[in-house]
Amino acid sequence: MCGRLNVIDDPGIRGLCETLDIQLWPEQQIFNRYIGAAHPVSIVREIQGIRQMQNATWWLLLDRTETGFKPSKYTSINTRYDSLNNPRKAGFRPYRNSRIVIPVKGFGESEYKSGKLLHCHDMQAADGAMLLAGLAKDWVHPQTGEQRVSCSVITLPPHPKLANIHSKSTPMMLANDAATVSAWLNCTSTQTEHLDALLQPAIPIDLVTQQIAKPSQYDATIGESFIISKD
Repeated sequence: MCGRLNVIDDPGIRGLCETLDIQLWPEQQIFNRYIGAAHPVSIVREIQGIRQMQNATWWLLLDRTETGFKPSKYTSINTRYDSLNNPRKAGFRPYRNSRIVIPVKGFGESEYKSGKLLHCHDMQAADGAMLLAGLAKDWVHPQTGEQRVSCSVITLPPHPKLANIHSKSTPMMLANDAATVSAWLNCTSTQTEHLDALLQPAIPIDLVTQQIAKPSQYDATIGESFIISKD
């Protein structure tokens, strides 16, 4: 489970966004060292052939209130890979109609056993930044007319190199090459078979990994950092 995002104002992130050929959204890109569940995050999606940056709530499922929206009682910061082709699951339609990428410097993972926190780690791109693959959903409030975008990060099976950090899943990291990104963001067709090969755990960039005390205490480090090498 990808539980937090690191989106600092970093040359690597800005450079990555430039290579994506994005038409910037009127809202400013969100920079925050610690982005947790249900907080706003900047996403990139392709709408009518144009890549746009939008700010979204990191919680795919929202409930409507009298005056707006709130996160659903069902946790949805992540969408499991094995639910993407299940029509009864929340990610089925967005997987076909609104795939996104989230430019980040890094992400955090926490390992629990029987509800007890065992350890937490932060991982950052050793060079530049990285792209997490996800889904988006659009919402319009019928009374107020408010428009909201929500999102989730897709999680894949556990990666052997991360087994001692998070044993249950791996966030979907996309290789930053034009063909891969274009195939992922292009939702003009609802066919997804050509994306099957991407739904395998992969580490496309070297990760600087650091154990920390708690998810929100990224500066309370434990031991020395180390490198997890890309595949």
